[in-house]
Amino acid sequence: MPDTDVAVVGAGAAGLSLAHRLAGHAPGLRTPSVVLVDAPPGPLRPPPRTWCHWTAGTGRFDAAVRAEWRRLRVRPRTGAPVEDDIDPLRYRMIRSDDFERLVSRDLARSPNVRRLEATVEAVEDVPGGALVHLSDTGGRARVLSARWVLDSRPLGSLPAARTTLLQHFHGWFVRTARPAFDPTVVELMDFRTPQPAHGLSFGYVLPTGPCEALVEYTEFSRRTLAPDRYEAAVRHYADEVLRLGERRILATETGVIPMTDAPIARQTGASVFRIGAAGGATRPATGYTFAGLQRQTRAVADALRHERRPLPPAAHPARSRVMDAVLLRALDSGRADGPDLFARLFTRVPMARLLRFLDGDTRLYEDLSIGLRTPVKPMLRSALELPRLPRRPFDPPPPAPPSAAPHLPPTETA
Repeated sequence: MPDTDVAVVGAGAAGLSLAHRLAGHAPGLRTPSVVLVDAPPGPLRPPPRTWCHWTAGTGRFDAAVRAEWRRLRVRPRTGAPVEDDIDPLRYRMIRSDDFERLVSRDLARSPNVRRLEATVEAVEDVPGGALVHLSDTGGRARVLSARWVLDSRPLGSLPAARTTLLQHFHGWFVRTARPAFDPTVVELMDFRTPQPAHGLSFGYVLPTGPCEALVEYTEFSRRTLAPDRYEAAVRHYADEVLRLGERRILATETGVIPMTDAPIARQTGASVFRIGAAGGATRPATGYTFAGLQRQTRAVADALRHERRPLPPAAHPARSRVMDAVLLRALDSGRADGPDLFARLFTRVPMARLLRFLDGDTRLYEDLSIGLRTPVKPMLRSALELPRLPRRPFDPPPPAPPSAAPHLPPTETA
């Protein structure tokens, strides 16, 4: 007999979400035993981060929502901004610390979920189940046997792809000396940032009050920046674009999200599956992951309670993934001007419909209508060449040093 029915490896958003959905008894359904394996404090644990998603109505983790908005704004490089009400949707922000506190509180009361702090060295598929090879906090080796393993650990390397870009960002949680933000509107994409030679950049503002916000600089490109380049980019956006004036930095946030058309395996053994970003929950064209992993973990939990094989579903429809592959190729090749493309979409398509499109929740005729609002010739050329392009392993170049980032004003490179 295995030690547990289900081993959930990793206690990030995906692992915690799945464990929460499996916690407790559901009338008429099976209650599986669950072990949630969490890495000990150290480099294997991700730093605090911010997750955003959009949804209508109430959700399972609403108690962890730090703020929500119904108005979004996109600013082209020049000209008037585009602002829209996304009702009935709400754009919601969750801080990982709040999310973990909420889930941990509920798991502590669950009779069927046990948490284990250990380092996972390997997961081995064996007849009738799987073995999770661990090192406990004292460095002792042990083995956990399970009927099913759901693994949410980050991939060691990305699968071969035709196109892979990185969404990399750095942000400040700031408090300004005077009111500087409209707390009712999210600056979703502000293209008044200096643009890189390859890819695109934009500012992003999540206001939680007139004087407080998360202010981020984001790039879509093939390579990350040196740490001081991110600081310079956020400083330029805060001082020269937003003109925040006197402010205090309360905390910082940095991240890198792969945007790839690589097929990501959701099953790696007869009893071993991947969930979350490791299982393809990230939307390739945007980098948003939270909504996709919720769809995955909901389906996996339902399968386990009904005693079915818990293969995670694709988080995004096949049609959406094809369109994302075309978009990534058009951006990476330079055929499509990124800021103009996104600004045109948000100008010509109602934001609520565009957000539904980005969640794969639109019909074919709506997808075609949205596609016609992109630069048709560059997109068509990219679509026609995709089948001929080989898939290659992603070998990211080293971060660009300060002297190799000329798209920022010289005064910001010091």
